[in-house]
Amino acid sequence: MTDLGKIDRDFFDEVIYPNLGADRDDVVVGPQHGVDFGVLSVGDHAVVLATDPVSILPDLGWERAGRLALEVVLADVAVSGVPPTHLAVSLSLPPDVTDDELTRLWRAISDHAADLGVSVASGHTARYPGIDTSWVGGATALGVGDPDDVVRPDGARPGDDLVISTGPAAEVTGLFATLFPEALGLDAETVATAQERVEDVAVVADARAAFESGDVTAMHDATEGGIQGGLAEMADGAGVRFDLDREAVPVAPGVEAVCDAVGIDPWAASSAGTLLIAVADGAGAVVDALESRGTPAAVVGEVSAGEGVYVDGERVRAPDADPAWAVFRDLSER
Repeated sequence: MTDLGKIDRDFFDEVIYPNLGADRDDVVVGPQHGVDFGVLSVGDHAVVLATDPVSILPDLGWERAGRLALEVVLADVAVSGVPPTHLAVSLSLPPDVTDDELTRLWRAISDHAADLGVSVASGHTARYPGIDTSWVGGATALGVGDPDDVVRPDGARPGDDLVISTGPAAEVTGLFATLFPEALGLDAETVATAQERVEDVAVVADARAAFESGDVTAMHDATEGGIQGGLAEMADGAGVRFDLDREAVPVAPGVEAVCDAVGIDPWAASSAGTLLIAVADGAGAVVDALESRGTPAAVVGEVSAGEGVYVDGERVRAPDADPAWAVFRDLSER
């Protein structure tokens, strides 16, 4: 069976990367493995843009589902150091979504976008037959800013400190506990604690706070492949070595219990909302800025010459596939 989630690196290198349409001089950063945004040069401005699927999970409540979907869509631009400013969104909804539900969903998206300074510039909203999953469209986020502010995920340099916010698998922990609470075999208190992890996905404001607080050289959102995959992408892209202390990495309440219950390694599972940050100067200030927002964070390691990611002296590599996808499929089919 074909793996769920993003295509693998070999397919990207063989099929996607060599076939990118017209070659234009205004594309400063195009599609690259491990770099989740592109950059256009428009006059004196950098336009950072990224496209993602839109996932709406009604079991979270329409309002919370809308806020979560927006955070995920905006995250890839937010980690560039240029805050997202504009959004184009297409919603292809199942026929049974009512006007009331759509109203609650859309107002939540709009209100959260306004709080983040993001304007919806274009879109398409419709109901279509044959759509019965949570994947209900796509969106492109844009950030218009100063070219000098752009931070790439492959920008880490020897001597940098490494900061991690939120910790591993908070996203999937919150989703598993909310969508499949009875299937986990955990007590009600643990499940309730784990459900709170959905609120940890606040990457847009966290990324801005980090960028404004220290000399950030690289920033990445630990989505598919989790913090292990994200760190590997950052280190490989920059051609440097990362050394981390596992005990220093924050772990949110409920994560270990849920990941143990479903049999996955939290370091390899999708962790949307978790920031992986390389900081040349001011790592402590970055941690303080994140914690002042209520986001756990810590200096967890350092960057040096060499290659690869080492945790407590042992090399770790990106997982072949995100284990959370198989769990979602299994729990959904029960």
